Amino acid sequence: MAFRSGAALTVLDQLIGDPRHGVPLKLLANRLALSAATATSKLEGRLAREADIRDAYHLTPPGEARGPDGDLLAFWRYAVGLRASGIGEIAEFVGADFAGEVGVWLDAGQERTRTHGPLAGCVAILRAVLENDDRAERVACLLSDIVLARALNWKTMLPVTAQRLTKVALRDLTAEGQGAELAAQARILESIEAVIRLARDLARRAEALRAVAPKLRAKGSDAAVELFLTEDAVAPASMLSPRIRGTSIPMTDRAARRFCDRLVDLGVARELTGRLTFRLYGIAP
Repeated sequence: MAFRSGAALTVLDQLIGDPRHGVPLKLLANRLALSAATATSKLEGRLAREADIRDAYHLTPPGEARGPDGDLLAFWRYAVGLRASGIGEIAEFVGADFAGEVGVWLDAGQERTRTHGPLAGCVAILRAVLENDDRAERVACLLSDIVLARALNWKTMLPVTAQRLTKVALRDLTAEGQGAELAAQARILESIEAVIRLARDLARRAEALRAVAPKLRAKGSDAAVELFLTEDAVAPASMLSPRIRGTSIPMTDRAARRFCDRLVDLGVARELTGRLTFRLYGIAP
């Protein structure tokens, strides 16, 4: 376990740490946020589908309640922006019920990392949080991800831990000993290996999108392409129109839809919902 995890973490660290590999880090983080939201929905007993969670977040009008599914994705998307060293920020984010213990748990996780490796540190903090509150799965997974980010000196926290965990594995972790701990480590390792595959895949997709960018003649196409390289799902009506998100560049609703359809025609994007209206787009496999 120690050898495999060390090798996998070395590869992942190089992939996301060296720009020459071309991994679109913000896109990777947002993709993992959606996967973590889907996984923690199962851990919390709601079993929401990935498509429903994505819709609840991206298609809810500003100012209206997203519901539990949209809020769960909002939790993970905000989490990827946390600084792993920012104890105060992390404590405020997880809420008053856990704020007083966050520093203690993270210190214990880091000490376990120092003596037994990063995955042992992740599992130690999972157990500590769940022994305090067995319904705090998302907080436990978040703090585990922060332990991992600290161990590897990552600036961006990636939601890795929750991806392959099960309710049974977490229950066994608080009830049993070393066997359950190794089983939890194995599931986190499976997730790390899956993230490596995803990072390589997104790098390939991003390269294909950048290659066709010069063919796009729409006003603001460069900014729109960058949006596709950061967002897992793009809603033309709200994220490209009336202005491209994050810019002051205008784009009409019709131009936004035509731009997305052009990316689909070029084979570098796909429509994610299968619907005729309220459509979402992302870069193609």
